[in-house]
Amino acid sequence: MKIALGSDHAGYELKTHLVDFLQAAGHEVIDVGTDSTESVDYPEFCAGAARTVVGGDADLGIVMGGSGQGEQLAANKVKGARAALCNCLYTARMAREHNDANVLSIGARVVGIGLAEEIVTTFLTTEFEGGRHQRRVDQVMAIENE
Repeated sequence: MKIALGSDHAGYELKTHLVDFLQAAGHEVIDVGTDSTESVDYPEFCAGAARTVVGGDADLGIVMGGSGQGEQLAANKVKGARAALCNCLYTARMAREHNDANVLSIGARVVGIGLAEEIVTTFLTTEFEGGRHQRRVDQVMAIENE
């Protein structure tokens, strides 16, 4: 699977760890930045990861920052992105199963490395259920076209 990763300075160390974690699991990683812990604005990196997914160059995306909130918001501004803030296993599973989320947002100051690995694994391995959930995802996506 190809995974696009983007972060700000607060998420940089987690992103660096996840690059290695994902590559060790056999995934191809597309790192859209940032490249240090020097303070930066997150929108360009998180939207960049979402654009990579929506454009078809990655299967899924992961964005990281201090809380993950702003990163999720920036990714969701990209038409076609369905970014979900998941700082626990339940929300990671539901984001994929019920919402067909294509971008995961994680708060690097909220979760530790071990939990982040579990959240990522859950997000990447959970399939969308479709059915009644597809109807709801379609309704959410139609809002973009209003």
